[in-house]
Amino acid sequence: MAGNGTLTRADLAESVNRHIGLSRAEAAALVESILEHMASALERGENVKISSFGTFVLRDKNQRMGRNPKTGVEVPIEPRRVLTFRASQAMRDRVANAGAA
Repeated sequence: MAGNGTLTRADLAESVNRHIGLSRAEAAALVESILEHMASALERGENVKISSFGTFVLRDKNQRMGRNPKTGVEVPIEPRRVLTFRASQAMRDRVANAGAA
């Protein structure tokens, strides 16, 4: 993992390289392929569920009125689609117990 505490594509590819034994190029291509498949499914409006990890869920938000915090002027916020992530119970338990060690 990178020194800043963020897991990157390169880190994932390196892990695949070490654990499965694919070449670095093959591991990077595999990671890219998986991420592309997920992104394409989300583009088509499909949710992406990864067992024991979590679900990437698309939500359509209706138009609503918002307020500019600086000026206080009300402005309409356009309808849009947002992406959220819901961690599985197994992942939530794992993260919650990570600090207990």
